[in-house]
Amino acid sequence: MSHQTHPYHLVNPSPWPALAATALLMTTLGTAMFLHQKTGGIFLAIAGVALVLYCMFAWWRDVIHEARIEKAHTAEVSRGLRAGMALFITSEVLFFAAFFWAFFNASTLPKLPLTDVWAIAPGIWPPAGIHPFDPFHLPFLNTLILLLSGSTVTWAHYAVLQNNRKETIQALWCTVILGLSFTACQAFEYTHAAFGFRDTIYATTFFMATGFHGFHVIVGTIFLAVCLGRAYKGQLTPKQHLGFEFAAWYWHFVDVVWLFLFTFIYCNLANRLMPALGAIFTGTNLLIMLILLLIAAGYFGWNTLVKNGIKPLAH
Repeated sequence: MSHQTHPYHLVNPSPWPALAATALLMTTLGTAMFLHQKTGGIFLAIAGVALVLYCMFAWWRDVIHEARIEKAHTAEVSRGLRAGMALFITSEVLFFAAFFWAFFNASTLPKLPLTDVWAIAPGIWPPAGIHPFDPFHLPFLNTLILLLSGSTVTWAHYAVLQNNRKETIQALWCTVILGLSFTACQAFEYTHAAFGFRDTIYATTFFMATGFHGFHVIVGTIFLAVCLGRAYKGQLTPKQHLGFEFAAWYWHFVDVVWLFLFTFIYCNLANRLMPALGAIFTGTNLLIMLILLLIAAGYFGWNTLVKNGIKPLAH
């Protein structure tokens, strides 16, 4: 390191990438064997998951050591890590987009064979026999919980920047408790659902979308709990808190996804607006809106170039 002439971090040889890949293969193979009722599948899957968790702990422990002890997270390295986290969250957005697409495709545009298999008729959603949750009961409470947790995690971030360790710990405790409260409310909601996972495509898409969101809440809560432990050790400073920053990004992403879930799945907003939207989005209106959108995009693009000292027509 004493002879290094660049600001980038050259990582020391590490066993964790190869070990993590082996663990993931064990998990996948074990799960497939278990689903096909093969002997030993469940034990291989459990061993794979345990090894994945150990790799995660050890690998992130090494990253923290590189940041705190080796001082390897320079401005350039931190910029790269932020880009990586941003791309990861983008992939998560696309992950949830698939569930929303499935939900909208079935609810707003029912077609064969779904109309036969799931008993969906145009204009009837949810399907016959499905009694959805009242959105202004537990779902609304969970919305308030997550919105409040978004405020407390922002409070924690502000406290870190002010080097206020006491308030950082208080705010993180509040956020973790709110995350646990959300999970408890969702578990209670699931146990009182009037439909099961296989009861029509509404139930399937509902449990897939909200269930994976619940999983992300659990992951985010663990992420913030680790940051809380690091705050107790005094490892979060105004100049060095990248791990907490990523936890805050992740938590805000979880908040935004829940707002979409509450609006479009619990409140069924898309179907309620379909009659009005059908009258607005005719072929002629769509063409006019597309032309206006292209003009607006061209205008803002031109403005951006000019503000940055670029003359688009200059030779």
